Amino acid sequence: MPLALISAVLFGASAPFAKLLLGSMPPQLLAGLLYLGAGIGLVAIIASRAAFGAPAPEAPLRRHDLPWLAAVVLCGGVAGPLLLMLGLARTSAASGSLLLNLEGLATMAIAWVVFRENVDRRLMLGAFAILAGAAILAWNGTGVRIDAGGAFIAVACLAWGIDNNLTRKLSLADPVITAAIKGIAAGSTNVALAMVLGAHLPTPTTIAAAAAVGFLGVGVSLVLFMLALRNLGAARTGAYFSLAPFIGAIIAVVLLGEPLTIQLIAAGMLMMVGLWLHLAERHEHEHLHDALAHEHVHVHDEHHQHEHDGLVTEPHSHWHRHAPLRHGHAHYPDLHHRHTHVQAK
Repeated sequence: MPLALISAVLFGASAPFAKLLLGSMPPQLLAGLLYLGAGIGLVAIIASRAAFGAPAPEAPLRRHDLPWLAAVVLCGGVAGPLLLMLGLARTSAASGSLLLNLEGLATMAIAWVVFRENVDRRLMLGAFAILAGAAILAWNGTGVRIDAGGAFIAVACLAWGIDNNLTRKLSLADPVITAAIKGIAAGSTNVALAMVLGAHLPTPTTIAAAAAVGFLGVGVSLVLFMLALRNLGAARTGAYFSLAPFIGAIIAVVLLGEPLTIQLIAAGMLMMVGLWLHLAERHEHEHLHDALAHEHVHVHDEHHQHEHDGLVTEPHSHWHRHAPLRHGHAHYPDLHHRHTHVQAK
């Protein structure tokens, strides 16, 4: 849970800073520089790790991961950031930040409907509270109206909802390497397209600022998000990620001097209620673990009781098998608890 919340804080803080940078370059170029900054920063971490002889105990990416990686680069690295920058260019940073809550709803809906991940009543109530907050933001006094900026951000959230669920397929592998590849590939694509369309690079100082925002708000945030996916599943990680828009909205009001309206406060309060409902969830019942074989970083806990030839250090990663096991304890739909439910618990 802390990993998902820290990831949300970093990503949420990046939206108002990106809004500041939009005055210096077109949206597509900024989207590309943010992801390039993330990718280059994470590559530097990988190189430093190797230089100091400290290889990560994480599982490597395998050939069967490549189609999933290509899909997350396209949805979450190319389409999502571009749509967000187009949206921020057409709406206020505070409203845009709060509308990012729709990403958590899209993630949860896709996880529940498509991937059959368990979503209980508390999570559903929290989702409705967040959706009500988003509706208040779109209220124009006579009805709900989503302007062009809000529409772009909503579609960006849908792209990231797809991305988050597909990224769960990659969450067993080294998240630093996965995020670095995503950053380099997606960033290069958007920068190249922007230049073809006539964009010009801003000053080196502005490029460095965009890279710094991208490294923290995209790169580090994505690594933490992927680690959270292992332990929480896509629906709950997306729910906890709902904190991100609050951080962005607060910074937009304080840093950019945007007005603190009654509409903004009401929407924020509803979204906070939704977040609290998500955080207060507890899911516990007797469940069956089917036989399973996979590769990921682990320690020898209750779910990992296998033998090794010789001494090993923990944590470590290797291909291992799980025997069938039935027991009961509090859990989330992590990589070992993706069982089906007859009804919500």
